Amino acid sequence: MTSTHFKLKNGIRTHLIPFDSTDAATILVLCKVGSRYETPAISGASHFIEHMMFKGTKRRPATLDISRALDAVGAEYNAYTGKDLTGYYVKVDSPHVGLAIDVLHDMLFHSVYAKPEMDRERKVIMEEINMYEDNPIMYVEELLEQSLFAGSPLGWEIAGSHATMRAMKRQDVLAYRDTYYVPSRLVIAASGKLPQDVRSRLEATFGTVKEGKTSPAEFEPFSALPVFRAPRVRVRHQKTQQVQLAFGFPSYGIADERNLVAKMLGIILGGTMSSRLFVAVREKRGLAYSVRASQSYYEDVGNFTIQAGLDKSRLPLALRTLFQELRLVKRLGVKPAELRLAQSYISGKLKLKFEDSSYRAEYVGRQEVFKGSVETPEEYLRKIEKITPTQVHQVARDILDGGRLHVACIGPYRTPVAFLKQSALPTL
Repeated sequence: MTSTHFKLKNGIRTHLIPFDSTDAATILVLCKVGSRYETPAISGASHFIEHMMFKGTKRRPATLDISRALDAVGAEYNAYTGKDLTGYYVKVDSPHVGLAIDVLHDMLFHSVYAKPEMDRERKVIMEEINMYEDNPIMYVEELLEQSLFAGSPLGWEIAGSHATMRAMKRQDVLAYRDTYYVPSRLVIAASGKLPQDVRSRLEATFGTVKEGKTSPAEFEPFSALPVFRAPRVRVRHQKTQQVQLAFGFPSYGIADERNLVAKMLGIILGGTMSSRLFVAVREKRGLAYSVRASQSYYEDVGNFTIQAGLDKSRLPLALRTLFQELRLVKRLGVKPAELRLAQSYISGKLKLKFEDSSYRAEYVGRQEVFKGSVETPEEYLRKIEKITPTQVHQVARDILDGGRLHVACIGPYRTPVAFLKQSALPTL
């Protein structure tokens, strides 16, 4: 992968990642802000801002003016808000890159935030909150992070709550936006079949953005919770066909080299259809349709998660089976053949993803935001190939600590005590 890295005249870090085996191009703009930067009074503001960027600008006063301009060229476009990052992208046929840049710049820096539109969008977001809360598979992950990161904004819901969405004032949202949507916190990644004038177009638009008058506040680093004598359990009572469970362990932040090793552990345990948990829980005993394990991370802390949807009547057996696999990997580690399979899996998946201009832009842009430098795919894969079974074993013993286990459950249990009693949760 080849790329060109430079700063626009106002300091916005920019990467051009051209490749010829496509007629598409993706323009991605990332802003280093998310829900962990908020205060209780404006919980959900980052997500609210993302929504409002599509609700009209000075040149394109209505939502339809924005969507029609992009729909007219068959563009793919969207945005997302995380706990530490907000992203906006437009993917187009290469001749329309100029339009993509213009629309993104117009949305991000000329949106009007009309009060009637804001009031309508509050209701939309409240329905979005309802949608997530009514989906146990999705919401159990949120419930788990509420436990894992209790006492920190990392434990707050990205969209805020009905109460904060109703109470949030327009001037507070705009002040928050103007503080964080500034050149020093922006990264642009343009990938695919790029025209020769892409740099000059970026300079003429994003290069004119001025730094803000207020210095952005950084987030408060997460303070690790102490070791507990028993698992920390959160339950949400809901009548469901399955008990949705998520088990979480605090792990490593983005800069920790063990993060990659934890990723390998997740793949070996529950990242593929040939993984240990998938075979033991689903294939051999038919105890679940879905069971998976994965490592995710923020800048200062990570989260190693195991998630499954299980039949209530067979829950104790399913948990015994699952925890037996966790104890085995803690005690004996992984086999060299398993590790080689996981390494090959990552290599193959990465090469498939790199056929897409959108993934290339994300790959480069996120590294620039959080690390200030970009590791090539070849460098990344060399690191993966150097991981040893001993390292995976050490990380398994470090992460899979029963004294740091957090459990989130959505199902027919009204209290954590009721869940623990009926599930016969094993120990690690």
